Amino acid sequence: MTIGEKIQTDIVVAMKAKDEHRLTTLRMVKSALKNKEIDKREKLTDAEESQILTTLIKQRRESVESFTKGGRPELAEKEQTEIGMIEGYLPQAAGEDVIRGVVQGAIHTMSEGGAKPTPREMGAVMKVVQQRILADGLRADGKLVSEIVKAELAK
Repeated sequence: MTIGEKIQTDIVVAMKAKDEHRLTTLRMVKSALKNKEIDKREKLTDAEESQILTTLIKQRRESVESFTKGGRPELAEKEQTEIGMIEGYLPQAAGEDVIRGVVQGAIHTMSEGGAKPTPREMGAVMKVVQQRILADGLRADGKLVSEIVKAELAK
């Protein structure tokens, strides 16, 4: 079952349970997926659906930060609840140790042909790491990956 199909069935469950907040959140997610599908003019892949959900989560995190700075804890809490709902449809996020292992493997592979990559080559290393994370079916926060790559290259 794809993410979109799972969301559709959960919308029906939320309607029957009269869970208004969950229903509006799921409808928002479904509309984001549908808009992207219309733009693309074909069905979305699982990776594309996951990417859209990741983008929605990132937007919510920025909103939480803004609401917290603005002194609106009730709105920040609402956004935090939505983040939790959306994250339920994504694969489990990779832990720091798993990401570090992928980063070290990528650096080792890149250094086989010659010298170890330098911090100046961070972009190339990031590209390889992101591809490996996607290939393994993992999900990772880009900021955390960037920090780990920077730390590993500095060694």
